[in-house]
Amino acid sequence: MAFTLFGRKKDGSEEKAEMSFIDHLEELRRHLFRSVLAVAAGMIVAGIYNDFIVDRIVLGPIHHDFVTFRKICDWGHAVGLGDKMCIGKVGVTMQNVDTTGQVSLFFTSLFVSGFIMAFPFVFNEFWKFVKPALTKNELRKTRGVIFWVSFLFFTGILFGYFILMPFSMNFLATFSMSDSIQNIWTIKSYINTMMPLVLGSGLAFQMPLVIYFLAKIGIVTGSFLRKNRRYAVVAILIIAAIITPPDVISQVVVTLPLWLLYEISIVLASRVEKEKAKEEAEEWS
Repeated sequence: MAFTLFGRKKDGSEEKAEMSFIDHLEELRRHLFRSVLAVAAGMIVAGIYNDFIVDRIVLGPIHHDFVTFRKICDWGHAVGLGDKMCIGKVGVTMQNVDTTGQVSLFFTSLFVSGFIMAFPFVFNEFWKFVKPALTKNELRKTRGVIFWVSFLFFTGILFGYFILMPFSMNFLATFSMSDSIQNIWTIKSYINTMMPLVLGSGLAFQMPLVIYFLAKIGIVTGSFLRKNRRYAVVAILIIAAIITPPDVISQVVVTLPLWLLYEISIVLASRVEKEKAKEEAEEWS
């Protein structure tokens, strides 16, 4: 069983190359191995600064002096609201009730930190595996894909961590049905809430790029996206409900930027549609 791929000679010209299924697996293994090494290198860096990562980054959004809370407080002072916008002490106590709870936190924080740091390299390895199957014209149209995928991923990560995470944690920490009930969180439940919020935001922000490539290969069009906007909004609300805690504020905070990204996707898909129509007109002429 063989697959035809487009390779490149040293002089820059294209040549067809036959690769068997085993050859593909071997090539994939090399890319995966280099990706694992990159994540491991990131984990080593995270391990060196583990105290800072756990205390100031992982647990940062439950500290009253978190940067987002400080900026909101400064903004409140600037507009004359005094301390009304300031966040006091977040009323939650963190504890570990599992035998391996803190060990899990240690390795989870290392892996996630390593993966985030190595993400551009990991995606670059994935792109190197896919790239030989693309034609010269397709490669020209996908120029800069590594930058844009990484940019959107890190933008989503920053949004999830600095916007979504602190608002969600503050709401969950201050919500109480009775003064007799004290919020005592386990580190496991906190991590299980944090990871979908932050990583989910990073992946959700890939929407414009995904739509762009779907438009390039003719699966979706700008007119189709506009026609089905109401269904897309429902899907966005469902996604927001999945990756956020069960509170309205967090869901609204996620829904609005995702809706904006969808509108940007419509613009990109419409532009691709116009380019295709122009190319077809030139071919006919």
